[in-house]
Amino acid sequence: MDSTAEDGEGTGRRLWELRRARGLKQQDLASDDVSVSYISLIESGKRTPSEAVVTLLAERLGCTASYLLTGQDAARTRELELKAAFADLSLHNGANEEALQAFSEVLASAPVLPEATVRRARLGQALALERLGRLEAAAQALTVLYESAECIAGSAEWSQLATALCRCHQALGDQVLSVEIGEGALRRLDQLGLDATDDHIQLGAVLVSCYRSRGDLAKARLVAERLTRIAGDHGGRAAQRETYWNAALVAQAQGRIEEALALAERARALLVEDDHVRHRALLSGVHGTLLLCSDPGDPERARQLLEESHAHLVDVGTAAEQASAESSLAVACLRLHQAAEAQQHASRALGLLRDEPCRESVEARTVLAHAQFSAGESRRAQETLRAAVTQLRGLPPARSSAVAWRRIADIWQQYGHIAEATAAYRQALDDAGLPGVPVSTGQVGAAAAF
Repeated sequence: MDSTAEDGEGTGRRLWELRRARGLKQQDLASDDVSVSYISLIESGKRTPSEAVVTLLAERLGCTASYLLTGQDAARTRELELKAAFADLSLHNGANEEALQAFSEVLASAPVLPEATVRRARLGQALALERLGRLEAAAQALTVLYESAECIAGSAEWSQLATALCRCHQALGDQVLSVEIGEGALRRLDQLGLDATDDHIQLGAVLVSCYRSRGDLAKARLVAERLTRIAGDHGGRAAQRETYWNAALVAQAQGRIEEALALAERARALLVEDDHVRHRALLSGVHGTLLLCSDPGDPERARQLLEESHAHLVDVGTAAEQASAESSLAVACLRLHQAAEAQQHASRALGLLRDEPCRESVEARTVLAHAQFSAGESRRAQETLRAAVTQLRGLPPARSSAVAWRRIADIWQQYGHIAEATAAYRQALDDAGLPGVPVSTGQVGAAAAF
């Protein structure tokens, strides 16, 4: 039997598993009373430890003697499940470092826990890593869970994993893989013929975001409109909010600003007090940005929304999200003719990004250059904008980079740098998939003569 001290094999196996889970070596458990070789014999099932030795080893491992002897420790299991619940709450409230630490502590005692609790903690750990910007580690952990035999297609866990994987690969810049995962998951749902759930709708909403990032706006709009109908009929408040939110971003990308504003307002109307703080902050930021894009616009109201967003993101957002909020605030200040304040916001954005080559860094440099031009600091502005150009050249071509080139070109043109503006406009067309046709010298001459 595995429930008595006489079963040396069962006790030894649990000792080995828990030691490995704790990241300990046999030497770490050894003492004057228990040698390394004796621990090795216990783990291999060749020796049955006395009650005193079991108690000593349990103390060093942070478990009870009862667990080592029987594999059961109800009190410890309850304690760890409460810690997992606390970690879930921390994640919901945006305390991501706290959540990551708590989930990691739970997983250190995985051998004591039911498999469902272990998987819940692994998912929570991966989500915390994602929100902390540790995207590669998050994607790796999510992939292991998603591809495991225990992950049942169509289940809530499966949908959450597919959604998080799409987000991670999108943030890592792999738009092909993010769309591939999202499309594959939705095809699987269609094959299963399941009724739509909030988790399924949110998976579709993330796929819309992936299409938008890839520049496939027609497909993004098509899926967004379908999801809006499904969410209206079957979705809960959270699913409807996610759907309207992503539909607003697609409308913005297509230049349908008034429609985007209406969708963003519908999404914000679905927020309640206990919603995820980060979601509230990001949605306020989207609404504020849309107000800056509208005609005639409302920069004062936009700044209020962006300040509200930034205040929350300081506590719960990633560095990139905080930097984007600072850059948007800089744009609002420019619209309000406050160039000095705009420079401060843009400079803080760059400080948050630590000069990493990314879209947010290009965005911050571009708005900083605009603010410097507005303040009459032409030389500094040119240097800043050229730095943005250099950084943008290092990023892969995509719709987002085409938009960035267009903004840079507009600033060069506004301040009389026509050659630089022309080059940036051409690069924007190239990145948008509209390269120019090569023209030979003879053709140029003939065209000129004509």
